[in-house]
Amino acid sequence: MANKKGPTKGSGGKHRNKLRGRGPTPKAEDRVYHKAYKARQAAQRRQAADPRLAARRRADRFTSDSDDLVIGRNAVLEALRVGVPASQLYLAARMEHDDRTREIVRLAGQEGLNLLEADRLEMNRIARSGNHQGVVLKVQPYQYASLQSLVDRAEKHAAALEGADQATKIAARPLFIALDGVTDPQNLGAVIRSAAAFGASGVVLPERRSASVTAAAWKVSAGAAAHLPVARVVNLTKAIQGLKERGYYAVGLDGAGTTTVGETGFETDPLVVVLGSEGKGLSRLVRESCDALASIPISSSVESLNASVAAGISLYAVAMARRRSTSQTK
Repeated sequence: MANKKGPTKGSGGKHRNKLRGRGPTPKAEDRVYHKAYKARQAAQRRQAADPRLAARRRADRFTSDSDDLVIGRNAVLEALRVGVPASQLYLAARMEHDDRTREIVRLAGQEGLNLLEADRLEMNRIARSGNHQGVVLKVQPYQYASLQSLVDRAEKHAAALEGADQATKIAARPLFIALDGVTDPQNLGAVIRSAAAFGASGVVLPERRSASVTAAAWKVSAGAAAHLPVARVVNLTKAIQGLKERGYYAVGLDGAGTTTVGETGFETDPLVVVLGSEGKGLSRLVRESCDALASIPISSSVESLNASVAAGISLYAVAMARRRSTSQTK
């Protein structure tokens, strides 16, 4: 039977998979056969050959935004002398050496640091500045201790000396320094140095709105940061309350304190001395968590004392109060 003439029938939906699209058209630079693709490849090759960008890529392998760097010959020399923990020393290629750089290389060799030579562009990138004098020291991140480990160690030390004479036993009782809102690393370094000098058990810092143990703090501490542990806590108020539950007393330094530092009556007990920032002082919640507020008698012409100075005076007052208590018991 002959077919009837007429238009050819369509698929009628019987083969719908043949009607599916293949997605959007790729961009011209993504098609390997297009001239735009070839142009992009050539641009990438030119960029990779740029010495400035190559120096930046090499420097990025060794540095990051979180790195703590000591820059300059005098600063690096002082950091190495006090034993700031570091990992790498960068020296500019073909620089003129003097007595400082020779001692820097000698101290770095004694510490077993990695010595890396870099050209001027790389040094600028590593130091993020051109004022590096050809020397950059990469400092290792400070290893904070947990507050629990600090307290356990202090109490274990006090228990070990419980059978000693009265003076030694009282002097060994735990003593911590807590800093509330001290944001200057140099102040922190000075506090650590004073705390180590008067035999404190450790320093407690909040994680927020507080200075951290950087190279600047380490240098000011004159190496005391290597011997005195520092703990960071999420909430300083809760940390103080937790210590009070373990039998500690908290004395806050405040200009409106009702007693004089060293005369609160808690000096011979396990103690936490809490210091605030210069000007603002203690925050409200931290102040309310203290068992007593003590002040340092100063001239009316001076509004407040630097946190590190106040820490030194307070620690000395606690040490003298503990010494007086032993002489009175004899």
